[in-house]
Amino acid sequence: MSSENDLIKLYSQRILALAADIPLTDRLDAPMASVRKRAPLCGSTVTVDLDVENGVITRFGQDVKACALGQASAALMATHIIGRTRTEVEAGRDQLRAMLKEGGSPPTAPFSGYEVLEPAREYKNRHASIMLAFEATAEAMDEAAASACA
Repeated sequence: MSSENDLIKLYSQRILALAADIPLTDRLDAPMASVRKRAPLCGSTVTVDLDVENGVITRFGQDVKACALGQASAALMATHIIGRTRTEVEAGRDQLRAMLKEGGSPPTAPFSGYEVLEPAREYKNRHASIMLAFEATAEAMDEAAASACA
């Protein structure tokens, strides 16, 4: 069982500040792709809308209904998402998953800042919420690519 000090460290001022100021929270009109992901354990959801042009995200919007950790993760991702490629999004997602589940390093540029979520490694019940924004974005990029080929 975690101590009160661990919980205070987990919900740091930086995490709470990120959660309070999530960028790109307006849903898009007529996006190329829209994906909603839900974390079954806690019920957090993230819906991502995006447009891709020449393999690069040109427009992005998200609706985030998650715990402070999921919100902070969505805020960090959205800060860097415009101009990113599918390869970059997948690499950021994979690095974040490795950070949480395998003790890996936080995602590197262009998705810097995730070190603030390193204390969440110990809270496996929060991992799915933290991963939602990346997972929804990667799936939406797949959907956009498929619709562009159709």
